[in-house]
Amino acid sequence: MAKKKPRAWTYVPPKAAVPEGLRAELERKAGELIETVLKPKHIKPPPENTNFNYLIDLSTRWRGAYFYFVSTYACPGPNAISPTFETNFARLQHVGLGRFNLAFMRHTGKWVELQNGTLDECLKSIREDPWFIP
Repeated sequence: MAKKKPRAWTYVPPKAAVPEGLRAELERKAGELIETVLKPKHIKPPPENTNFNYLIDLSTRWRGAYFYFVSTYACPGPNAISPTFETNFARLQHVGLGRFNLAFMRHTGKWVELQNGTLDECLKSIREDPWFIP
């Protein structure tokens, strides 16, 4: 019979709470990025006579300590389970001192952190980096 490994204690640092001022600034800058850059670049008129999903909206959402960029797709096909669905394509996590971890959703359903930086650096990466296409 296999021996069990002894349990070990590990230190887990507390999560950094997002100050209200930084939270408001993040929401404002992210909304501006979506309206001025991402929507004009990625949202196109609906295709005619198609059964394929297409992008109809971009938004943001807080969930706990994470701030997500969300894309909404329409499902026009006759066998669609629902008329729309949402998926997250970028995630910001506040780590303290005005810095954020920036991650993208991999095809396996796992988040992959690419960058640790200031809010402006992270938003620039979302705007320019191909990992963050909705």
